[in-house]
Amino acid sequence: MKGTVGELGEFGLIRELTSRLTTTSAVKLGPGDDAAVVAAPDRRVVASTDVLLEGRHFRRDWSTAYDVGRKAAAQNLADIAAMGAVPTALLLGLVVPADLPVTWPAEMMDGIRDECQVAGAAVVGGDVVRGDAITIAITALGDLRNHEPVTRSGARPGDVVAVTGWLGWSAAGHAVLSRGFRSPRAFVEAHRRPEPPYHAGPAAAGLGATAMTDVSDGLVADLGHIAEASQVRIDLRSGDIDIPSQMSDIGQAVGVDPILWVLSGGEDHAIVATFPSDVKLPARWKVIGEVLNPSALPQVTVDGAPWVHAGWDHFGDDQGAE
Repeated sequence: MKGTVGELGEFGLIRELTSRLTTTSAVKLGPGDDAAVVAAPDRRVVASTDVLLEGRHFRRDWSTAYDVGRKAAAQNLADIAAMGAVPTALLLGLVVPADLPVTWPAEMMDGIRDECQVAGAAVVGGDVVRGDAITIAITALGDLRNHEPVTRSGARPGDVVAVTGWLGWSAAGHAVLSRGFRSPRAFVEAHRRPEPPYHAGPAAAGLGATAMTDVSDGLVADLGHIAEASQVRIDLRSGDIDIPSQMSDIGQAVGVDPILWVLSGGEDHAIVATFPSDVKLPARWKVIGEVLNPSALPQVTVDGAPWVHAGWDHFGDDQGAE
């Protein structure tokens, strides 16, 4: 595949991208018409959208197009799972420069397709537009399968806080890449291509989770949304949160306490939820804290004390690329 996006043209690019897609039984009408048709057996549709901008959310010298595709799909599909729903479909809006080699969006689409397959979903349509910088806008859809959505507002005093998935791996990988290194590879890959535990969201809903979210902006920041919506205090026990020895080694090498990555680093898309204390959780869930009555304002504390390190904020002054 040779040439640029501009040489291929809009409709040629659309044909190239859609030719790489697969489908699922939920897709009744896929790309090629004015709109797609996706089955909604529950008669409700869970929807989430997100935007990735080159230089802000990804760098082509750090990540391949395939990596970017996997990451773009993962962070949206994780939002669906965090509502207790099963991902079904994904829509893509793509802005690319005319001089971009065609291989880049094609490989990106391969990444999106493969991540959708992991989650059990499919790309059903989208749009492409010429622009100055690569921008990827994704809308993900999901099905609740006759369950109620698990929102951020249901946590109650006495609940336990439990997490499944990785914490701090993406932030540690970002630290490694920022210093010009490419190893330890496991952490670099975790940053380039997160692996959300999609199955855990619907499973948590079935177990009786009272509130749930994925960890996109940082554990404390995301639990802060639950604390505010539920009007509770959430206290985390730092000693119950696993920090791999290799992460500690990275922290020592770059002069960062790895607990900062675990509590404030985002983009791992682990699933964190609150459950009634009498629920027997599977082994993949780790209890790391409890829900309490708010002593004043709703907040998240760590070992009883406020946590002062902010998570990700798109409009924060200190937020750099990726």
